[in-house]
Amino acid sequence: MAFRKHRPKPSKERTIALERIDKLFEQADSSFNDDPELSDRYVELARKIAMKFKVRIRSELKRRFCKHCYSYLKQGVNCRVRLHDKKLVYYCFGCKNYMRLPYRKSFNK
Repeated sequence: MAFRKHRPKPSKERTIALERIDKLFEQADSSFNDDPELSDRYVELARKIAMKFKVRIRSELKRRFCKHCYSYLKQGVNCRVRLHDKKLVYYCFGCKNYMRLPYRKSFNK
């Protein structure tokens, strides 16, 4: 049985995938008030595109969905955000799990 070598995706496909991921997160944000389940579906599609084309979701977009249940998060509506011990703590109301992300204060002088 012969194994196939992995062929990397062309960069044009990767840029299109990144644009599509951004567009899906915009749609998730705009449709959240009307249908939160549709927003969750947009996040799911964006994750699948990222995995298929092996691209990273930008860090500011990663903070918009729960790492455990993959639901779209809207601060104050379905998640709580707190600062604790130099960490940004997101608490998802859907799955009752925490996400802890480090942060660093920037000093602009």
